[in-house]
Amino acid sequence: MMLSEFLAKEGTEQKLAGLILFLSKQAGVVKKGFFSTCMNTGACGTRNMFGEDQKPLDKYADEVFIHALQESRLVRYIATEEQDQVIEISGAQNDFGVVIDPLDGSSLLDVNLCVGSIIGIYPGHVLEKGKKMIAALYILFGPTTLLVFTTGHGVHEFVRCENGEFALRHENLKIPEGKIHSPGALRKDYLAPHARWIECLEGDGYKLRFSGCFVADVHQILHKGGVFTYPGSKGKEAGKLRLLYEANPMGMIVCEAGGAVSDGHKDYREIKPKTIGQVTPLYIGGRKEIAKIETCMKEG
Repeated sequence: MMLSEFLAKEGTEQKLAGLILFLSKQAGVVKKGFFSTCMNTGACGTRNMFGEDQKPLDKYADEVFIHALQESRLVRYIATEEQDQVIEISGAQNDFGVVIDPLDGSSLLDVNLCVGSIIGIYPGHVLEKGKKMIAALYILFGPTTLLVFTTGHGVHEFVRCENGEFALRHENLKIPEGKIHSPGALRKDYLAPHARWIECLEGDGYKLRFSGCFVADVHQILHKGGVFTYPGSKGKEAGKLRLLYEANPMGMIVCEAGGAVSDGHKDYREIKPKTIGQVTPLYIGGRKEIAKIETCMKEG
């Protein structure tokens, strides 16, 4: 079953379905950029709002999504990891707001590992709690190009065909029991409760799997079980990953798949962001692993 047919079968609201289909078509445009920029995987000499060096493909993917959405006028608000302010589209057809990490994991481009695009959709402005998000999706560029999405009615995975359309691969994904952990940050900088939690996981036989691409690592956990974390650490107690562009969209998907998310103390989707660049400590994956870190944090 193709994505358009699936959305119709599920009774997805027409304007939302149209936006999801429109965003899926940008996957092919972004993919084309891989070939035009593959000889230049170094930095552009510019930095994003977080002070990170931008790759040519970071900027290309950002331009693809922004230009397409501006031309279509399907949304009113756009916030991306590569821009320092929210873009408001004049004459928008809908009040949707979208948050986008145009190319997560771009530091891996020079070694040809998986990268992806992460997108969240709100019914209005983007500076809202993650729990107000009405849809989330990611596109994973690996050996195959995959699209995983939810509108709050299960998590579904599609694979891109030769004609550019997406065909259903897995319906109603659920996180299984598994023993994978993907821990970010340096061990020497772990805070004590987090360090104890990691020791518990390792003592229980969890295997470390960490690629450096958030969306790829969470995709693996979605299929194989376990937990991903990028915690608060010494000198970076507020965390590193972006609440709007990374944490909230992936959090919606994982929770819809039967998992859980936390900042170590609570579901971070309850946080109303103060700025578009807000970061958070992040734990995402199976419910028992998330419950355990919250216990460790309470114990101090």
